[in-house]
Amino acid sequence: MTKTLLHPTVEELLERLREARKGGGAEASRREQVKRYRELLAECPTFTPALLELGRLLQLTDEPGVEAEAAFVEVQRLLEQAVQVSAREANAVVELGYFLDTIRNAPEEATTLYEEGATKALKTLEDAWAGLLRAWVHERTKESLEKALRLSEVAEKLFPDSGRIQGVVQDARNTAIHDGLLKP
Repeated sequence: MTKTLLHPTVEELLERLREARKGGGAEASRREQVKRYRELLAECPTFTPALLELGRLLQLTDEPGVEAEAAFVEVQRLLEQAVQVSAREANAVVELGYFLDTIRNAPEEATTLYEEGATKALKTLEDAWAGLLRAWVHERTKESLEKALRLSEVAEKLFPDSGRIQGVVQDARNTAIHDGLLKP
């Protein structure tokens, strides 16, 4: 009978990540961090936060017997894996962009990644602001409606073509008018 290895729980992964983050600063301490990150990734090779953090850390750490180019090849592999397993999340895409820009001197590739990351981050911001505006309107206190009106001004400027933002902004204004905070 084959023994099946169980995937670590979320709590176990987060604890291992906290442990890997301990240290830093001195070169010997960073090497110990590198070891802990590698152990974590050996157990869970698709854990995006560990991929990104190890990729960043390796750019700052001189490992005995490892040439710079070999280290950079590993960093690039880690960052490309993070992009892949994160379904191209903004932070992973941008991190790879920085690496390609600063280490690989590939500004065209980096620019494409920066643009992709910015687009994804803006979509997340749009979603977050729409949710925040809706929550403040539903809270319906003077303070929450004032916050909604202030955010509405910024959101409309940043997302002028967003039907979603325009809808919640209109809800905020209508509610503020109804509650006497704005003139009709």
